[in-house]
Amino acid sequence: MARPTGLVASKGIELLTWSTPNGYKASILLEELKDAYGLEYSSQGINISQNVQKEPWFTAINPNGRIPAIVDHDNGDLAVFEGNAILSYLARRYDTERRFSFAPDEDDYTRAESWIGWQHGGLGPMQGQANHFVRFAKEKIPYGMQRYVGETERLYGVLDARLKDRDYIVGPGKGKYSIADIALLGWVNAVHGTTISIEQFPYVKAWLARCFERPAVQKGFQVPSASASALKPQEGEVAAKMEALRDMVDQAKKQYGYVYSSP
Repeated sequence: MARPTGLVASKGIELLTWSTPNGYKASILLEELKDAYGLEYSSQGINISQNVQKEPWFTAINPNGRIPAIVDHDNGDLAVFEGNAILSYLARRYDTERRFSFAPDEDDYTRAESWIGWQHGGLGPMQGQANHFVRFAKEKIPYGMQRYVGETERLYGVLDARLKDRDYIVGPGKGKYSIADIALLGWVNAVHGTTISIEQFPYVKAWLARCFERPAVQKGFQVPSASASALKPQEGEVAAKMEALRDMVDQAKKQYGYVYSSP
């Protein structure tokens, strides 16, 4: 994949993204809109390990220097950044039949906003910090690990309770697949990076499996590169490494007297 140096499209939606939980929000919804309405889009992989997102051409699109971002060449080259803002924009403008969203005058519109806000302000930041302290921090700090893994675990308990009697997070009856689900898919699929097992949360696991049955979800998780499914057991060296990290986190929990509780 060549290193991007600027925008390459002149029409349609251009997605600038990487294989991260936030990045998959945009690619999954774009694939859903493509399947439902024929909406075409192009994409470029922005390798965040090479700091492409910090280059001037990219920060002209997103001043914060983060992925994902989109440019809507069919709407005056409007740039939209932050994954949840992208979900809202695409749903408002292109989900004309409300297949993946709700009308603003519906109460479920507000409920969806609440759960998307919960992801943006809670699960995403906490799981991101858990992943950092467990896997990437040069110093293994017991307090940081048990603090963020524990809070992530608590939040998964909240989500599991929400899904106990529902197929999807928001909507009448057992719910309707929507951007409230899409906002969470990338994060839940990456839960193994925190040492938390999805098996601990059976309703979340069933929801993830249900969403993965959708072809657009499968395609979205391929942009710009494939993501392994949390539904598949880890094997070999990956499994051994994760087990060692899990033992380390368990010791940190014991050191600080952590006891799982949710909410």
